[in-house]
This record gives sequence, C-alpha cells and structure tokens, in this order.
Amino acid sequence: MQRRVLIVVFPGFQLLDMAGPADVFGTASLFAPGGGYVVEVAAPGGGAVPAGNGVTVMAGALGDVAGPVDTLLVAGGLSVPGHVEDRELIGDIVRLAAGARRVASVCNGAFLLAEAGLLDHRRVTTHWLSASELGSRYAAVEVDPDPLYIEDGDVWTSAGVLSGVDLALALVARDHGHALAGDVARGLVVYLHRPGGQSQFSTPMRAMTPRSEPLRELQAYIDANPGADLSVPALAARAGMSERHFSRVFTEQTGLSPGRYVERSRADIARRLLEVTGLPLAAVARQAGLGTQETLYRVFRRHWRISPGDHRRRFHAQERPGP
Repeated sequence: MQRRVLIVVFPGFQLLDMAGPADVFGTASLFAPGGGYVVEVAAPGGGAVPAGNGVTVMAGALGDVAGPVDTLLVAGGLSVPGHVEDRELIGDIVRLAAGARRVASVCNGAFLLAEAGLLDHRRVTTHWLSASELGSRYAAVEVDPDPLYIEDGDVWTSAGVLSGVDLALALVARDHGHALAGDVARGLVVYLHRPGGQSQFSTPMRAMTPRSEPLRELQAYIDANPGADLSVPALAARAGMSERHFSRVFTEQTGLSPGRYVERSRADIARRLLEVTGLPLAAVARQAGLGTQETLYRVFRRHWRISPGDHRRRFHAQERPGP
C-alpha cells in the first residue's frame, strides 16, 4: 500500500522545504515498490506557485484536497509571517490534519501548525533564527531550538531548510525500517543521522545587552579577554559590586548567569578559532580560556552536541589556491 504525502506550499515558500522531503519519499518508493509513497503538492487556490527563489511549482488546490492523507507536511519560507493570518490556509491545515495519520512541518512552517493549534502542549523545533519568536508567540508550545527534528506523538517538526531531509528520512525509517532509509540516504548522498544539532550552524551566542554601562563594558571585556580571570569574584570586583549583587544584576540584565555567559563566550571564541585557524586543539583551548583539550571537548558536547574535531572538519575555511 502506498502512503499519501501531501506537502502544503504557498507563495514565497522555501523550495528546499518541499523538494528535499519529496525526493526522499520518491527515492524510498524506488526501494519499496508497491509500498512507497505518492507525493502531492497543494497550495491555496492551486496553480503556479512561486517559491522564494523565483522557481514556480504547479500545485493542486488545497481546498479541493479530499480523502485521507497519511502524512501532511507543511513547508516554511520567508513569506510565512504573511500567511499565518490566512484563515483559509489555516482552516485547510486543520481540516486535513484531522484525518491524517501524522502531521509535520519543515523550518518555520511550524508557525502555521502552531496557528492551527496543532502544536499546543507539544515539544517542537523550528529554524534556530525563529525559535525564540515561536515560543513567545505561542505560549502553549514548548520550543527546543537545537534538534534537527522532533517527534511528539503524531506531530513531527524539523529545524531549518535541509533538516526537512533529515525529518523525511526519519519518517521513512519509521515506516520501512532503518535499512531502507539507509539505502535512500546513500542514494541521495546524505547522512542517515547527522551528528549534532542545528546550533552548530547558528551564529555565535549573544546575550541581551545590559542596560547598565558598567555591565556593557564588562561584557565587552569578557569577550575580548577569554584567558583572563573571569571568575565571579574577579568580575564583581571589576564592576565594583558585591559578588551576590553582581550575580543578580548581571543575570537580570543579560538573561545569563556570569558563569554561563563566560563559558558561552569562550566556547564561541573556540569555535571561531577552529573555523579560521589550523591551531592544534590544545592551543585552541588555551587561547579561548578553556584551559585543556578535555574541557574544550566537554564544552562543545554540552553546547553543540558535536566534538571540536568534527566541527573543524565541517566548517573550517580552507584557503583557496591563488590564480
């Protein structure tokens, strides 16, 4: 029996949010003849739908979709904020979700599921750039910004853009087993399970900017001097405050405790050194103020769920040969 997958798009959607999962399901059908997937694309009104990159996709009319859907998958895109108030689109998502075996979103398509009330009291993810907004806009939704995808009951959500491929592979593995999903991954030349979360792709951590000028200066000092004594007593003395008062005010104005801020600042410096230098890991640890290679490893695993060596292999800026 073939499973029916309906991918919902709209003007300005992210093409990869549709194409990535569609190719995963299509490739899976080659390895599971008679038991694969039928992929359909639908949009409000149907017809020619422009993606955010200008490519036009032909889609069926979402309002005309009838019959049971196995997997309802909603794409994301930069135009999502302009569609969350589209009551016809949201209404069709609610209608089709009611008869679907499972519902999924890619990237910030999670906002459309949340607007439809489908993410209430569920743990979800979305693109790291949108995670904070999703959590603040929909208080009943528990947002985890790091995983590449999350399964919560019959609702699946994925992180940014190409994480839709990771999500689709996980759905294929659930339906047909990891062996077939592995065949699909090899066919598409992608990882079946990418190590780490999406935080490894995010920009460096930024805390809130303190209201107090002395704390803003102290924040800049921490970022510029990772090898200095950045203990609470030393920082409190530099700020001219008692340790207790300093810890309370710093946390209140930055959203992070002093210790947490210092560790994240040093971790970001180490990450940058790994990306732009060829320094040995022990030297990276020392220059970033982390002390030892073992501490560097623990910090990377804690914040990004990946080893420093793996991060360098993926993100090191190789010098280009000259002309």
